[in-house]
Amino acid sequence: MKVLVLGSGGREHALVWKLRQSPRISQLYCAPGNGGIADEAECLAADLQNLDSITALAARLQPDLTVVGPELPLTLGVVDEFTRRGWPAFGPTRAAAQLESSKSFAKEFLQRHHIPTAAFAICDSIEEVRAALGHFHAPVVVKADGLAAGKGVVIAKSKEEAASVAAEMLSGKMLGEAGARVVLEECLTGDELSFLVFSDGERVAPLVAAQDHKRVGDGDTGPNTGGMGAYSTADIVDEQMRDWLIHHIAQPVVAGMKTEGAEFKGVLYCGLMMTALGPMVLEFNCRFGDPETQPILMRLESDLSDALEASIEGRVSEGDFKWSQDASVCVVMSSGGYPGTYEVGKRIDGLEEAGAIEGVKVFHAGTSKRDGVHYTAGGRVLGVTARGLDLETAVARAYAACAKISFDGAHYRKDIAGRALKK
Repeated sequence: MKVLVLGSGGREHALVWKLRQSPRISQLYCAPGNGGIADEAECLAADLQNLDSITALAARLQPDLTVVGPELPLTLGVVDEFTRRGWPAFGPTRAAAQLESSKSFAKEFLQRHHIPTAAFAICDSIEEVRAALGHFHAPVVVKADGLAAGKGVVIAKSKEEAASVAAEMLSGKMLGEAGARVVLEECLTGDELSFLVFSDGERVAPLVAAQDHKRVGDGDTGPNTGGMGAYSTADIVDEQMRDWLIHHIAQPVVAGMKTEGAEFKGVLYCGLMMTALGPMVLEFNCRFGDPETQPILMRLESDLSDALEASIEGRVSEGDFKWSQDASVCVVMSSGGYPGTYEVGKRIDGLEEAGAIEGVKVFHAGTSKRDGVHYTAGGRVLGVTARGLDLETAVARAYAACAKISFDGAHYRKDIAGRALKK
């Protein structure tokens, strides 16, 4: 079986690592991949912003399965095109991927289908923003409508700041076209939860839950990022809550998309806030989360390729997954300055020593490799991931591995899973 993974980040490295364990897979490719993925799969050139480039590569390889990692190819319609050509591809169609590509679509969808979410307003001009702010209490969440790589959300402490941020988004200076429309949201409080399910367009099967850490600094300080770390444990949600999330959020989303003529197949990432009034949807992703995928797949003990095919072929069930009761954690090591400006091309040392620690796997995100040496090539550089019998062990192993790795300007949070450990 030939498998092609599209993407170049830590999520894709985790997918490649897990798929490589399948006895069914004889050839594994990744496009474009990165310095770490190149050690585990054949990396091939492809422009993931260009549908013709992706299609040409697949026409040459003729893969038996293609797994779409990042969001952009989904919004280009890669699954639509592959399906039209008879090539099996895991992920939603362009129409179904609107749940992620347009926050205004997602919010109005949630409202139509009575799925719990924060109060909101959709604005196309600064005049609309100022008028809508009269209905909110500070703080106010300001979101760019389009894709912004996890950086299109600002929690404004005052209405004046909210108006200023919205104006900058709408002007195009902050996020380009992604900010051409903005969504204002009531600011919810509670613990965030990443709840992912596989869907075949009708049924859903849950993965183990995880918790992401979005802010760049310890204690959830500083700007939002694509994610600075995540953890997963067997008790992060109990069975009763898991069933509630399936029946009141995940299943109604899939059923609602089907009634609207946009059948959802693939992985649905529900970003939730566990509030005092119950779980509420913050956002959807229509692909595996990054960095949640790293700790989630560390706990998966069954063949991932079987579950991916079940989604494509319309036979998803909870029996597709077998999970370890171990805990897992991922600590993201980033370039100095991320999520703002940063330098690349810094030599990375200590990877072999870190990977030799029991239960540790170092996933590469923004790296390149030349003459056997790895260098930084992005904002989020590595996802140092560890598994252990309990969360304390997993966290200790991950941070012991981080201490072995060095590159100029390296930065990582020291409190990933800290709140859970205190509990």
